[in-house]
Amino acid sequence: MRTNSTVSTGILRALTFTAILSGASCLAQQAPAAAAPSEQEISDSYIYLLGRLLVLRQEQLDFKEGFKWNQLVHRKPGEVAWPNPNLDVAYSEAWVAVDEKSCALVTVPKVTGRYYTVQFLNGWGETVANINERVFPTHPDGQFAVCLKGAQVKLPAKAQRIDVPVKYMRVLSRVELGADWSQAVALQKKFAIRSTGKPALPAIPKTVMFEMSKLPGVEAFDSADAALDSEQDINPGMESLQASTRAIAKAVKDPAQRQRIDQVVRSKAFGDLKKAMPTVGGSKVENAWVLPSTSGVYGNNWLVRTLINLGGIWANVPEEVIYYKAFTDVDGVPLSGDHSYSLRFTKEQLPLQYASYFWSVIAVDSVERRVLPNPQKRYLLNKESKLQYGPDGSLTLYFSDAKPADVPQGNWLPTPKGQAYSLTFRFYRPKGAVAERSYFPPKLDKQ
Repeated sequence: MRTNSTVSTGILRALTFTAILSGASCLAQQAPAAAAPSEQEISDSYIYLLGRLLVLRQEQLDFKEGFKWNQLVHRKPGEVAWPNPNLDVAYSEAWVAVDEKSCALVTVPKVTGRYYTVQFLNGWGETVANINERVFPTHPDGQFAVCLKGAQVKLPAKAQRIDVPVKYMRVLSRVELGADWSQAVALQKKFAIRSTGKPALPAIPKTVMFEMSKLPGVEAFDSADAALDSEQDINPGMESLQASTRAIAKAVKDPAQRQRIDQVVRSKAFGDLKKAMPTVGGSKVENAWVLPSTSGVYGNNWLVRTLINLGGIWANVPEEVIYYKAFTDVDGVPLSGDHSYSLRFTKEQLPLQYASYFWSVIAVDSVERRVLPNPQKRYLLNKESKLQYGPDGSLTLYFSDAKPADVPQGNWLPTPKGQAYSLTFRFYRPKGAVAERSYFPPKLDKQ
C-alpha cells in the first residue's frame, strides 16, 4: 500500500513530465527566430530608403520655410536651395494635393521661343506628368486640371485633364531665362495653381533630418515605417526591398542589432554609395562623362533613383532633358580646382545642334552639390555666356581657378582652388545624337 508521500511524489513527477512535454510542444510550434539581416540586405535597404528620405527631407524644409499646399512659390533666378539646380531657368515650386473629389487647376501662360515646363513628381522623385508644348501640342497653354486617376470632378470646359497615380506631388515650373531675364520672370509669375475644392491634406511625416554632408546612419531605419507608409512606390517589384527595410526597422530596436546595423550602414552602405556615384549606378561612361541609364522615371532601378535624388533632386525625364555627369578626368582622378581643364568641341560637335532650346554646363561641389562661390559670381556656361569661337568654328570651354591667359572671359568657368567638384552638362529638349543617346561630350583635357 502506497503512502501519501509516495503518491504525491509520483503525481509531482507526472505533472513535471507533462509540463516538459507541453513546453516542448509549444516550442516546436513557435516560428524560428528571424535570421539577422546580411550586410548586403542592410546596404540595399538603406540605399532604397534613402531615396525616399531625401524627398521627405526637402518636403519638411519647404514647409518649414512657409510653403502652403496648392500654392506656387515664385523663386528669383538662382534662389532655389536644393542640390544641383539648373540656373538657366526661373523656377516656381509647390506641393500639390488632389483626391477623389478635388483636382489642381494649373494656369500656363502662352510662351513662345523659350523653354518651359510644369513638372509633377511623386514622393520618391518619380516624374508623373509634364505640361508643355511637347506633351500637349494642341493645347500648350491655358488651363490644365491635374486629377487623381478615377476622380469624379466637374472641371472648367476648356481645361485639359491630366490623370496622375498619386494624391500628393512636388511641382516645379521652369521658364528659360535666356538673354532677357525680365521677360522670363514676367512669364514665370503668370503660372498659377489652385484647387477645385478642398482636398484632404496629408500630415507631413516627421522623419530623420540631416545635412547632405552627413547622411544618417542607423537612425534612417527609425523613419522607415513613416516613410514607406506615407507614399506608395509606384514601381512594381519593390515588395521584397520594402519588406527587408521594415524588418530591419524592427531589428534596430534591439540595442545589439542596432549597433551592428549602424556599423554596416557606415561602412558598407556608405561605401556602396561612394562606389556607385561616379558611374551613376553602372551607367555608360565615355570620355569620363556619364550618361545616366535613366532619369525622372526609374522602373525597378532604385539605385539610380537614389543616386540622382542625392546628386541632383527633381530630375526630369529624358524627353525634356538629358544630363551628362563628370566626376573625374579621363585618368580617373577626381575633378578639382587645383587643376585646370579645357573642353574642346569641333565645329561638327557644337553642343547647340543637340538641343532644341539650350545647353549648359555647371560645376557643383562634391558634397552639398551647390555651385562654387567665386568673386566673379559665374556659376555656369551656356549659349548666353558671350562665347567666342575659334577661326575654325570650334568652341573651347575652360575650368580653372584663374582665367588662363588669352582665354575669352565668356568661355571660362571659375573653379576655386582646393575645391573638389563635378560637372553637369544639360541638353534641354534633346535632339539628334543626344536624344538617341549615342553622343558624349569630348574629354576634359587637364592643363
